Formats: sequence, structure tokens, C-alpha cells
Amino acid sequence: MARHKVEISGVNTANIKILSYEEMENLFKRMKEGDPFAREELVNGNLKLVLSLLKDFNRKNENMDDLFQIGCVGLLKAIDNFDLSYGVKFSTYCVPMIQGEIKRYLRDNSSLRISRSVKDLSYKIMKLKDDYLLNYGKEPSVEYLASTLDVDQMDIINAIDSMKDPVSIFEAIYNDGGDTIYLCDQIEDKKNVSDIATKMAVEKAVFDLEERERYILDQRFVMGKTQMEIAQELGISQAQISRIEKNSIAKIKNNLAN
Repeated sequence: MARHKVEISGVNTANIKILSYEEMENLFKRMKEGDPFAREELVNGNLKLVLSLLKDFNRKNENMDDLFQIGCVGLLKAIDNFDLSYGVKFSTYCVPMIQGEIKRYLRDNSSLRISRSVKDLSYKIMKLKDDYLLNYGKEPSVEYLASTLDVDQMDIINAIDSMKDPVSIFEAIYNDGGDTIYLCDQIEDKKNVSDIATKMAVEKAVFDLEERERYILDQRFVMGKTQMEIAQELGISQAQISRIEKNSIAKIKNNLAN
């Protein structure tokens, strides 16, 4: 099958090599022993991972060459700080660092106005997350961040939310081949909050979910955790968390419609 040439920042994506686990482990050992070429091989062997993460940031009119280069900065930081003794795959370790570097760049170049206090707190959170990831190979919980920084959990959640890119309320968030669910469908209507019957119906619809589905929705929309944080906590992939979340929302809407 022919491979199409697609270049980004001068890199021909069709020719990017993907390293095996054994090759990756060997290169890290060589780098630790002072091999001057091992680091470069590790970078080139993980460029496809950086590219795969860019699609999550392709909703805006951002220069993808710039984002690719910023993602490579995160990759370099991950390579320089990774240790085989962490007992985790390098991809598991470096994905949050690459995403964090891109998010930090987008936040610093955002046209949205964020208060200085919230921005300062968000920087502290990012720094603490990077340090925690470096030491433990996973992202810290909201509870840990709040306790360490001595602030309220809601302040942590608000600061984390300030780092996220704005999205249109008409963005599709779920489609099972039938009716599409848009973000605006999930926005609370203040006029109906006092409707006891509606609140009871929602509570029943949530109660009818499986325990794991209720837990994931609670952690996502009450505690404000990211899908990756929940995935790491439950030991499953982020894709599974996303699928469970979408299915749970669809179940609630279906129960309310009946």
C-alpha cells in the first residue's frame, strides 16, 4: 500500500519510525550510559506519538507546525526525566507531559482574559502535576493538589478549567448513528432547576446507571477530573472512559425521554 507524503515542520510523517518496547528500553539504557545518539533516536522514534496527540488540538485555527514543535519540547522533557525504574511504559509517562506543554502554550497565547490569581494557581498546578508525574508516573488527584497547595478543591477545579480551550455550545459530543447530542443539550437550564419532578427524574435516571458509570460521571462533572486522571485511577484506557461517559449520558437522556 502506498504511503502518502505529509510533512509537518519539515518532517515526512510517512517515514517516521515507531520503536518497539525492547528498542525503547535499550535506547534509554544507552542514553544513561552516555551514548550521544540514543536521545536523538528516542526523539525520532516518538514523533508519531506527538503527531497523534495534535488531533485533540486541531479544532482551532492554530498553526500545527507550532503545536508540533511545542509537543516535541514536551517529548524532550519526558525523555530527559524518564527512568525505567518507574515501572510504566514511556508512552504512559510522556503523553500527559506533551499535552501539558501544548496546553500551557495555548493558554499563554489565548485571547481569553483570565484573572492573575487564577492564572498563577494554574501555573502552580501544572508545575505540581509535572513534579508528581516525574516521581510517581501518574497524574495527582484533585484532592492531592488542593491539600498540597492549601486551597479549596473548587479553586483547583476552576483553575484546571481555565486551562481548557473554549468550545462551541453547538459542538457534537455524542452520536450513536441516530440523533446527535450537542454540548448545549448538557447545559443546565436555570428555569427548570426548581422543578422537583424533573430533579427526581434525573436522580432516578442516574441511579439506574451501573455503579462504575455513576462513579465516572461523578468524578468528571462533580469533582472535575480529566478522563485521563480517571483512566489511570481505574486502570483502563482514556478511550474506555470516554465511551462509558458518552454511553451513560445517552442512557440518562433516553430514560428522561421515556
